[in-house]
Amino acid sequence: MIPLYSTREGTAVLGTLLLSYPDWLLDFALFVVRVALGVCIIVHGMGKLGWHKTNPGGVKAFAGWLTDLGMPYPLLNAWIATITEFGGGILFTLGFLTRPVALALTINMFIASVTGHKGGGYLILNNPPGAEYAINLTILFAMFVLLGPGALSLDYILFHP
Repeated sequence: MIPLYSTREGTAVLGTLLLSYPDWLLDFALFVVRVALGVCIIVHGMGKLGWHKTNPGGVKAFAGWLTDLGMPYPLLNAWIATITEFGGGILFTLGFLTRPVALALTINMFIASVTGHKGGGYLILNNPPGAEYAINLTILFAMFVLLGPGALSLDYILFHP
């Protein structure tokens, strides 16, 4: 809980209402966001594997797109992104090895922001689509690098003293 100390009467109640929360609520919020982000990134990885109608060509088609973008070693980078999103997404959802996986996902989404959405501006509604979505995912994954997974995670169960 965030403690609040105030010297003015009345502001302590408002400050407590606005700024404090029980620890369980933070853990629950981290769990909900982690699972939602994890499922989202798993679906992205499934698309790169060819298991989603958006990319029936799989990793090879994704590598072709990376080639068109001028990405070096497109097939290698396609596999790295695919494994990071699909495998990392599963680990992230479970809250296992959360910080290193979140770091890999942060880097992955940052690269997507500056390469795959280059020239589209910020808004995803632009044509071509902007980097808005990828930037937001980058920031959210980075938050988990800083905060960790919370108590509702395999990391907590396996590694908390």
